[in-house]
Amino acid sequence: MTQGSDKLPPRGAARRKGSASPSPGKPKKKKKNPVLRAVLGGLLAGVILVGAYFGYLAWKADEAIGNIGEETVDNIKIKPSESVKNKAVSMVLLGLDSRPKGGGMNTDVMMVAAFNPNTKSATVVSIPRDSLLVLDGYADRKANAHYNAFYNQKLKELIKEGKSAKDAKVPAEADAKRAMSDMMGKYFGIETKYTAVINFKGFTDVVDALGGVEVDVDIRMKYKDTFDGTDIDLQKGRQLLDGDKALDFIRYRKSNDGKNMSSDFDRNKRETEVIAAVVDKMKSVGGITKLGGVIEAVGDNLKINMPSSEIKNMMAAYFGINSSDVQFISLEGNWKSPYVYLNEPKLAEARAALQAKMAE
Repeated sequence: MTQGSDKLPPRGAARRKGSASPSPGKPKKKKKNPVLRAVLGGLLAGVILVGAYFGYLAWKADEAIGNIGEETVDNIKIKPSESVKNKAVSMVLLGLDSRPKGGGMNTDVMMVAAFNPNTKSATVVSIPRDSLLVLDGYADRKANAHYNAFYNQKLKELIKEGKSAKDAKVPAEADAKRAMSDMMGKYFGIETKYTAVINFKGFTDVVDALGGVEVDVDIRMKYKDTFDGTDIDLQKGRQLLDGDKALDFIRYRKSNDGKNMSSDFDRNKRETEVIAAVVDKMKSVGGITKLGGVIEAVGDNLKINMPSSEIKNMMAAYFGINSSDVQFISLEGNWKSPYVYLNEPKLAEARAALQAKMAE
């Protein structure tokens, strides 16, 4: 080794040549991966957005629940063992024709549903609107006229006691719901605690919030009624329907020319088809992103005599349910004006199915 060969090179010379290691004690800086940073940044933004979205949904849900529930039942305390999240519950579901023309207090859609949290499943029985319901202690009348009768009876009582028609409206509606729960519970042999009433506007708004539903229109549907504004015009075949068209699909009963006729039994089958489509679409990824609109539509148009805490428990217990988890039963019978006389074996089957669901 020649003299002077052990002299240190100038500072930075080895680094420039890439032949020397960093000074002892100084950790080597790792190069930042721009791709990794972008991915992590995207994930963080996604988490924030998801959190914000579900926070928005929770806020919308609370707002909707405030509109849906009845103040008179919010102070009712439910034992944990009796809560809908732990115990099967049955309720009456009514669809009210609230259109400006032709609408009224008659319930064109009538169902009784039993939900079981242990199996996260349900049984839903559709009742033809013109069915004659015969039950001890109740007047013999069409199924869709009972809610109206209960409401008017209580309204008259309250007005007689000195209340104005305006002040009597809400308590009369609450009493009609309780009466419907009691009657349907006795009719089907189950404990029925609640009644939910949704108007036609609520139904169409829910379907629109989901971006429509795809169904199979079974026949050419063409019917117009200038009195109540009905204008149904649907081609036969599988297609995507918006809210108004989906309601037309359910409500259709006859054509103006008398060729493509339908019945209450056909209507019930179409009801279940649309409800199943709505349930499945809400479960889909696309449906989840539209839940805010669905919650808003329901909150503006649904009333149920269930405490707010139980509405929240119900939403949590059955969130994500599929149509395959729901057994749909449509009651059948014979039409003899002005009533549908229900088929007793089919009625017995429906009663047994509801009772079995409550007992699971």
